[in-house]
Amino acid sequence: MKEQKIKQNICIGANIREIRRRRGMGQTELVSLLQLEGVAMTREALVKIERGAQHIQASQLRAIKNVLGTTYDQLLEG
Repeated sequence: MKEQKIKQNICIGANIREIRRRRGMGQTELVSLLQLEGVAMTREALVKIERGAQHIQASQLRAIKNVLGTTYDQLLEG
């Protein structure tokens, strides 16, 4: 079964970047924590997601929410 991708505008990626920075977390650290959660992601993919150049998968969004300790509302607002 193919995983659902969430079409995004730049807001989701910008929100991820902002929340990550507020937590004092670098991209490499976030990717490492996501990989520990079982989500296959590279730093390059995270860069593209934060820029709004790549769609994010539902499992990636869920893991980012959990790792950053935030809510879907905060990630999707804007």
